[in-house]
Amino acid sequence: MVQKIAPKLAALTALLVSLSPAARAQSGWGEINMPRGVTMISQKIYDLHMLCFWVCVAIGIVVFGVMIYSMVVFRHSKGVVADTTLVHNTRIEVIWTIIPVCILIGVAVPAARTLIQISDTRNPELTIKVIGYQWGWQYQYLESGVSFFSKLDARSNAASQLDSGIDPNTVPNYLRDVDHPLVVPVGTKILLLITADDVIHSWWVPDLGVKMDAIPGYINEAWFAVDADKAGVYRGQCTELCGRGHAFMPIVVDARSKADFNAWLDSEEAAQKPGAPAQATTAAPAGAAPPTPAQLAEASAVR
Repeated sequence: MVQKIAPKLAALTALLVSLSPAARAQSGWGEINMPRGVTMISQKIYDLHMLCFWVCVAIGIVVFGVMIYSMVVFRHSKGVVADTTLVHNTRIEVIWTIIPVCILIGVAVPAARTLIQISDTRNPELTIKVIGYQWGWQYQYLESGVSFFSKLDARSNAASQLDSGIDPNTVPNYLRDVDHPLVVPVGTKILLLITADDVIHSWWVPDLGVKMDAIPGYINEAWFAVDADKAGVYRGQCTELCGRGHAFMPIVVDARSKADFNAWLDSEEAAQKPGAPAQATTAAPAGAAPPTPAQLAEASAVR
């Protein structure tokens, strides 16, 4: 008796271990599935995604279960003869109409609620204008006047050059790092005004739950608020094919505490004031014209 039960217990134990958070982390499941993110909106999007996922799993189990049961129980080898006179059944048709309608309503309600929250850009505490170029970004803090450009960092640029001799595996965050990240405070509702200067781009940071097209001559709005306990660096990418340098247009968001952000913003304001001493700064010169595509593409001139 014990010998028969032992293998089953061992198999059950192995299954439970495989479902543990540590096992899932080692399996790479977190890199396959949508990230939960660090904002309220990203977490709601994740919950909606998982709700739809498990609804689809349940539907698949029922549909394929009925199919397999029918093929096994009513197979020809058992002498079953198909009923060719059965062409209509009102009860079944009503059931398979009502059930999908209920499922759609059950999914549509939380989806509509989430979409409304995503679109609610009222009462921002900080407004940043995001301008896409080939191939980089410009960030303008509208309340303070701080402005700077952000493009692929020098180490990734050097490693990406043809015949550079640099192993990309030796470059931290290869093609996912920038020279000047977007700095934001945690626990603050931030409104992004997103546009472009040349072609269509798309500003996407998965952990923030933001993906919005940057269209020349048009301003799209998006917002996010990083959880107060989630300070850190979050990475994204332009997700609209925008030319040969599209793959070299990363996004990096540096979320800091409010005190650290205010100190950074004060230093940037001081550095960008007219007549300020020349120093290494993330800002573009005040009143400077937008960079040409050739200037922003310098990092990817030879690939």
